Formats: sequence, C-alpha cells, structure tokens
Amino acid sequence: MIDATAPSAPRIVEKPWGHETWFAHTDQYAGKLLVVRAGHRLSLQYHDEKDESCYLLSGRLLLVQGPDADSLEEIVLEPGVRWRNTPGVVHTIEAIEDATVLEVSTPQLDDVVRLDDRYGRSGTTTH
Repeated sequence: MIDATAPSAPRIVEKPWGHETWFAHTDQYAGKLLVVRAGHRLSLQYHDEKDESCYLLSGRLLLVQGPDADSLEEIVLEPGVRWRNTPGVVHTIEAIEDATVLEVSTPQLDDVVRLDDRYGRSGTTTH
C-alpha cells in the first residue's frame, strides 16, 4: 500500500546560517533539505559515524573538504553537483548565493564534531 501522507509535518530546525527541513528520520536513514543564506557558512566539522550524500538543488556553494583541518581543499559547486562526506572527513559549505542542498545520510543526526564555527557554537552538538 502506498503511504503518500505523512503522519506529521516535516521538522523545521532553525540555524544561524538558514534552516534544515527534516523530511525523513528512520533507524536506517535520514533526509534533509538545507537552506543556506548567501554569505553564511556551516561549521567546520566531521562525523565519527554519520555518512552523508549531498546534492546541490539550487544556488552556488563553496565546498571545503579534507582528511584533517590542515589539509583542506576548496571547490565551487553549481546546481546538479553531488558530493559525499564520509566518516572522519573534515568539511563545511559556504553559500556564495542562497542555496538549497538535499542531504541523505545514515541516521546519526547528533554525530557532529565542530572544529570551527563563526556563530560561536563549539564541540559536539545535538543539532
């Protein structure tokens, strides 16, 4: 049987850089839309277990990734580009213009280790 109706509305999580819309969170996977305002950057972070696959739906982003905070590379992304953040990979994104990212991941949404954050958040987080 097709389940085309959600038992509840998606969860909106406000962030200093924009917001997340959580449209799926099960014991096996999670799905989010990240809306990042132009000029804003997510924290420089990594995950111990969480594995993320991302797809840029709209806008332009600067993707920063590397094996550690001292070995980061940068690339500008256009809509239609995908990337992956595997466990242990240090990463962040910065919106060059307003951007929307589709993120599908393993379910460990609390698995965030922040290394740097322009909004004063630090350490690990629960969102």
